[in-house]
Amino acid sequence: MSHNVIVYTSNTCPYCVAAKDYLHERGVSYTEKNIQTDPSARKELMRMGHMGVPVIIIDGEEIVGFDRAKIDELLDR
Repeated sequence: MSHNVIVYTSNTCPYCVAAKDYLHERGVSYTEKNIQTDPSARKELMRMGHMGVPVIIIDGEEIVGFDRAKIDELLDR
């Protein structure tokens, strides 16, 4: 099944790298929005009420941080 996945990241975030690596391992394609290089992505994230990364959105559901169990739960639906 195909999922709509967006990952908000920054250049210096080790958890962002881990999350992207994990999604890659699972064969999940995603859209990356880097809040350091994309001012509109930073504004989107702030409008959602988040100040930190990673924020992973899978089919409209937000995961704050790299939560492997929650990622698996949403991807395995």
